[in-house]
Amino acid sequence: MEISSILLVLAVLVLVGIYVYAPLTGNARRMRAGESHELSALKAERDRVINSLQELDFDNNLGKVPAEDYPEQRALLLQKGADILRKLDEIAPAATSSKNAESRIEKAAAAARADSSSASAEMSDDDIESMIVMRRKQHKSKSAGFCPKCGKPVLVSDKFCPSCGKSLQ
Repeated sequence: MEISSILLVLAVLVLVGIYVYAPLTGNARRMRAGESHELSALKAERDRVINSLQELDFDNNLGKVPAEDYPEQRALLLQKGADILRKLDEIAPAATSSKNAESRIEKAAAAARADSSSASAEMSDDDIESMIVMRRKQHKSKSAGFCPKCGKPVLVSDKFCPSCGKSLQ
């Protein structure tokens, strides 16, 4: 038997081995893809629960939610968030820690609430009013009205209409 025929037989055996082994690796990939889809869906649901908690807290501060309903609604949302975190922990155990799921969802909601309120807490009413006045001054200095010939908007700095070329002086 020649060396070329031995190499040909080995090549055929390798190809047959790959052909037989390929379906086994495909199932593992599909299972991982299904887990990642479920993981992403759970993370999205967790984010929705956190946003709902923030909105509920905000509405309670504004007085939109009755005082007797607020604790019940908040407890339901916290329970739902805790259940989602438990499911996330089951799917991705590497990301788990020894903390309680309800305390983790509460901390996430508090952190998001602090982020949203920090931007408005930094500015006083006087700062906001001065920004509005400056914005109105800038707006008045930009527009000079419309061209008398074509009706297109023109700026104060324009000497001629940018559309038709009519002199604005």
